[in-house]
Amino acid sequence: MEDLGLNAPHSMGTTIIGVTYKDGVILGADSRTSTGVYVANRASDKITQLTDNVYVCRSGSAADSQIVSDYVRYFLHQHTIQLGQPATVKVAANLVRLLAYGNKDTLQTGMIVGGWDKYEGGKIYGIPLGGTIIEQPFSIGGSGSSYLYGFLDQAWKDGMSKDEAEELVKKAVSLAIARDGASGGVVRTVIINEEGVTRNFYPGDQLPLWHEELEPQNSLLDIWGAAAASPVPMTE
Repeated sequence: MEDLGLNAPHSMGTTIIGVTYKDGVILGADSRTSTGVYVANRASDKITQLTDNVYVCRSGSAADSQIVSDYVRYFLHQHTIQLGQPATVKVAANLVRLLAYGNKDTLQTGMIVGGWDKYEGGKIYGIPLGGTIIEQPFSIGGSGSSYLYGFLDQAWKDGMSKDEAEELVKKAVSLAIARDGASGGVVRTVIINEEGVTRNFYPGDQLPLWHEELEPQNSLLDIWGAAAASPVPMTE
């Protein structure tokens, strides 16, 4: 029997993105988690809260990214109690970086930390595999990111409104889903600014279709039934 890798570790072949806009940041991600070629969870949440004002997008090994997030959330809680005020985005990102770099030989995860604080406003930090930390106006990660660099270089602009930035995030993730077999499912976004946090959810059937993508179907039987109902005429 062919080995499909069904006992492999859960891996988030993923598309994650964080962008800054004039009032804050927006994080976005797809929702497919796979083990081998099997989709273990098609609606997972890859955007995790670290503090009231800081979130992290997770890619790579699901177990690795979850344990890093748990440790950082615990450390930030202690930090907030000691200082008597919320941790900054930079502090949160550097804690992620310390754990990622200190365990770079064993962790298989890339993360994007984004949030808002009263000192620096909205900030995005990319922390790819290996534990480097890079402050960027926008950051992308996961297997779907390779399809998006040129698009975001052209489409992102400084001073975007919240609606423009969220539409960009939604479009970018749906474009990656169309090309990357390891990305899929729904699109989740998190908007973080001075007013607080807003989470949005976009089901797959509400995302734009690109190129030769098929319309969403409930099952393969629907596709076969449609094909049988309207056969393609034979030509010589």
